[in-house]
Amino acid sequence: MSDKVQIFYNPKCSKCRLTMDILNDKGVQTSVVEYLNTPPSSAELNEVLDLLGLEPRELMRKHEVPYKANNLDNPDLNREQLIQAMIDNPILIERPIIIKGNKATIGRPPEKVLDIL
Repeated sequence: MSDKVQIFYNPKCSKCRLTMDILNDKGVQTSVVEYLNTPPSSAELNEVLDLLGLEPRELMRKHEVPYKANNLDNPDLNREQLIQAMIDNPILIERPIIIKGNKATIGRPPEKVLDIL
């Protein structure tokens, strides 16, 4: 990934919009990925997880319907199965995810984006 800032973005999410406001206020060039329309690949999600230092379930929004409907709290599910669930149901991916070079953060709260700029 380049040093340009990439943001996994949902325009309906207030935290995403606030994070984008911070990036715009700082004059940061961003590459916006509306991940609900174009879900990341398995390789991209693996890279994001590695940058964040998280396991797949830690990046999931556990209160979303697909989490419970697909029994994703099952401890027998492996990394690949959980990543595939996020690809199949991108609403499960926590947001916003901001990536710059070899650093990444989740913008919760939005000010966390400042940690990687």
